[in-house]
Amino acid sequence: MEQTDPAELAYDSFAGIYDEFTHRNDYEMWFGALLPRLEELGLERGRLLDVACGTGRAFAPMLRRGWQITACDISAAMVAEARGKEPRAERIEVCDMRELPVYGSFQLVWALNDAVNYLLGDGDLLRAFRAMGANLAPEGLLVFDCNTLRLFGELFDGEAEEMGGGRWTWRGLGAEGPIWAAEVSGPGVRTHRHRERHRPVPEVRAALSGAGLVGVAALGQREEDGTLMIAADHDEERDHKILHVARRG
Repeated sequence: MEQTDPAELAYDSFAGIYDEFTHRNDYEMWFGALLPRLEELGLERGRLLDVACGTGRAFAPMLRRGWQITACDISAAMVAEARGKEPRAERIEVCDMRELPVYGSFQLVWALNDAVNYLLGDGDLLRAFRAMGANLAPEGLLVFDCNTLRLFGELFDGEAEEMGGGRWTWRGLGAEGPIWAAEVSGPGVRTHRHRERHRPVPEVRAALSGAGLVGVAALGQREEDGTLMIAADHDEERDHKILHVARRG
């Protein structure tokens, strides 16, 4: 089948080196800060649907905390990596989040690491939120993050950044309207572009409402000196990401 989605093309292009490319991502530290915040908002431990799961590096910290995991990603190459990494996951499927079937009833459905920013079309957020919301248990939480203008400015602003000890290059290409682009190149990866769309909070909340969901928090997230900071408010110029939490209306 011909690939047409930019996210699918991008992540198929460097699935084999993705874990090394993102080796600085500390999921244990992230979840240690994030999960207590979600528990304050009513999260109960149980089943997790990890949407846009990538290579499955986030599985082990959640399994250690007693979660049962079902996962999916638009990239078949990333799913292959995830299946090889963690056999304890109940199910790992190739799936576009906009066409997500009902896998079950989950206490937590999340799409982390700016996954929804890869939805470029005007109606894509609404489609994705409807599909993810249909997988929520009655008291379940939907959690996802969106890149801020600060992060887009730092990573997509036309400068080149060396990754993986200098083996690969992430080169920002700037923005055209709300769409920002960057090019990745280096050994073991097909040179390719990442295209992401900035999603301001009012736009996100309107799409959540249209999908029958209610936003219960929009938390500011930034990392400073190896520590994840999560604020009760959010600021596009201060934070790196805005972490959205929603539930059924």
